[in-house]
Amino acid sequence: MAEIVSNLLAPWTFRFRGRTAMILAIVERFVEEPNKGLAPTHIAREAGLPIYDVVKTLRRTPELFVKLPGRGDGITRYRLASSVAARGEEQIVALVQRNARRETWLFYALLLLAGLLVTVVLMVFVPTLL
Repeated sequence: MAEIVSNLLAPWTFRFRGRTAMILAIVERFVEEPNKGLAPTHIAREAGLPIYDVVKTLRRTPELFVKLPGRGDGITRYRLASSVAARGEEQIVALVQRNARRETWLFYALLLLAGLLVTVVLMVFVPTLL
């Protein structure tokens, strides 16, 4: 229910901005164990991150992490996407930082747009008050 409300209030979310360290810590866990599907609890324990944040990050970044089909034991496992796994560690860091930079530019553009909108509204209504 809370996720539905948050999606209505903010229809977009910044998936990389402010989360690069966490994403890179998760990627590091997958690089250390390249041929295994890892459960979010295992990743969180090894990386020292909150389980909720790990699950949310794994779900929200399908271009980096792929959910594996269940094996019947009820544990959800994830792996690095093949396009990411084929890259080197420096290229993965560059990819995550590039996406975070794009989201930061989008954030600033939205702030500028909101500021300009307020300015236009003020320019329209202030003369009518005088």
